Amino acid sequence: MARALWSGSLSFGLVNVPVQLVSAARDLDYHFQQLHDKDKVPIEQRRVCSKENEEVTWEEVAHGYDLDGKQVVVTDEELGSVQPRKTRTIDVEAFVDLGEVDPIYFDHPYFLIPAGDSEGTLRAYRLLVETLADQDQVAIGRFVMRTKEYLVAVRAREGVLALSTMLFHDEVRPAKDVESGGKKPSKKQLDTAVAIVEGLSTDWDPGRYQDCYRERLKRVIDAKRKRKTIEVPKPEKEPKPAPDLMDALERTLEQLRDGEQPRSERRASDGAKSGGRSRRGAQRSG
Repeated sequence: MARALWSGSLSFGLVNVPVQLVSAARDLDYHFQQLHDKDKVPIEQRRVCSKENEEVTWEEVAHGYDLDGKQVVVTDEELGSVQPRKTRTIDVEAFVDLGEVDPIYFDHPYFLIPAGDSEGTLRAYRLLVETLADQDQVAIGRFVMRTKEYLVAVRAREGVLALSTMLFHDEVRPAKDVESGGKKPSKKQLDTAVAIVEGLSTDWDPGRYQDCYRERLKRVIDAKRKRKTIEVPKPEKEPKPAPDLMDALERTLEQLRDGEQPRSERRASDGAKSGGRSRRGAQRSG
């Protein structure tokens, strides 16, 4: 069982359910240390004053905010004055239909598990799980973890309570600020694209999708351990937009009807087998 990150109560009305918060995500990435290439020893990061070129201790660190070219310095005590009141309660403010919540607002997933094994705790926990599952709703609330207040959504998932921290509405960029692609497509283009989507539609099965980059990285690490030479594949060229959109749509639909895999999807599969192109920023230091 994962270590509890927070413990308290989930509260709605006069009902309080003692719970613990555990992460629902596992970090399966490979983490690398930053080494000095010359002698292969770890590199240390230190806080250095850019003016005096002297190392600075944590006690000497201040907090500055740039305001129209001027630095506003805020002390630890002043920062502490605006921190949320620390409570041990997830306060449910409303219940909403799950389908009404845009996934763009979801941030990080957790599980809520019963805190303790008393009959009252387990009964209240099970009641909330069954109620949310039966109504297909999520509980929207707030709670404080460490020094931050979070907006959260709590729902039933496979017989337990799942909690997702959420973005506040003003943290989500308005879609009107994003390029929309110009004029609407023709009816024929739209009908053909819809037919392609229907041809590729299937039931959601998360087990079908593997982290191909992590698998390739594992093979590289295993090969290095065995002192094998690593062959670096040539970078793939970025595919160019089809000169004739309607022709590309019709040929894709024809491939689907013939039981063939569309070319772009086949290229992705070939890349996963041969090594392909690595995703940027995946090799974290730690």
